[in-house]
Amino acid sequence: MKTLVRLVLGLLVLKVAVANPRFSRQADLDSYDDGNYDVDDINSENQEYDYEDGPTIEDPEVEIGTLAPPDYNYPMPEASLEEQEEEEEELPLKPQLIPQGSGGSGVLMGPDTQKEEGLLPTQETPQEGTGGVETTLGSGLPEPEEPEEPEVDTKGMPTCLLCTCLGGSVYCDDLKLDSIPPLPKDTTHFYARYNRITKINKSDFASMNKLKRIDLTANAISSIDSQTFMGLPELEELVIRENHISQMPALPETMTLIDASHNNIDSKGILKEAFKDMTGLLYLYLTDNEIDYIPVPLPDSLRSLHLQRNNIQSMHEDTFCNLHDFNYIRNALEDIRLDGNPINLSRTPQAYICLPRIPVGDLI
Repeated sequence: MKTLVRLVLGLLVLKVAVANPRFSRQADLDSYDDGNYDVDDINSENQEYDYEDGPTIEDPEVEIGTLAPPDYNYPMPEASLEEQEEEEEELPLKPQLIPQGSGGSGVLMGPDTQKEEGLLPTQETPQEGTGGVETTLGSGLPEPEEPEEPEVDTKGMPTCLLCTCLGGSVYCDDLKLDSIPPLPKDTTHFYARYNRITKINKSDFASMNKLKRIDLTANAISSIDSQTFMGLPELEELVIRENHISQMPALPETMTLIDASHNNIDSKGILKEAFKDMTGLLYLYLTDNEIDYIPVPLPDSLRSLHLQRNNIQSMHEDTFCNLHDFNYIRNALEDIRLDGNPINLSRTPQAYICLPRIPVGDLI
């Protein structure tokens, strides 16, 4: 009896569920097929969609069978390093033309270039003293002439505008000067090398109480007033080499360096005992002159004496040493150059007994 009641209740519940409209709609959706599926019926309650006839985005059409088959190129095994080096050695180097404007000169480059006929002119190695060999690379155009340097009127120009003034040093090198320009009173070092100065006047260095060094190398000086440098209380170094001087001027006792090499000075052009009182003189250079004898007496402070390529023919035994004092030794004078003179140093051995080193020159 209980079983029958349960069965009846189950049928009633099933009937009520089937009769529910929500259940029936879900059943219809679950049991759709291609024939009865309608999008408008499902979404009609919410919104309507207006679809156009054609698609809004055109899909690319691909024709099957027109694509090329893939190319399977597998890399070949690399050659060994030895084979690569052999191949590189066998490759000949060919001359290449460097175009103008690319940093080159427009000439053929390469080891085989010289073998090509007419490509490059023959160039010779410049020999010593010839000044080099001038060559052109076949441009066919005449070389432009170098413009001449304009003549500068230096008269009346301030010295520190014409020259270079650095502290107490004044540099007037290679300015084509024909005279000494007015110098500032505080000048300590004056350089006027490679100019055209022909004469030194006493007034050129008047009242220059601080001047210590004068360098007039490579001018055309032939005359110096005898008292030009005697009014310079601080002068220590004078360089007048490579000029045409025949008479040495008088110099103050404060000198430490005198260089008058490459001039026309003879023995008569040096004052008697000119260097005796220069107790601080260290270097005396009189190379390439016309001196007949060594200008004695020389101060004990002298370290270097250069007299090579003069006309010295003889030397006395007391030139450097003291014959009355055999214990006297001149320790400072270690550099004596007498080579290039017509003198035989072996004839006067007693002249070097007080020297730490014998002079340089002919011993035969």
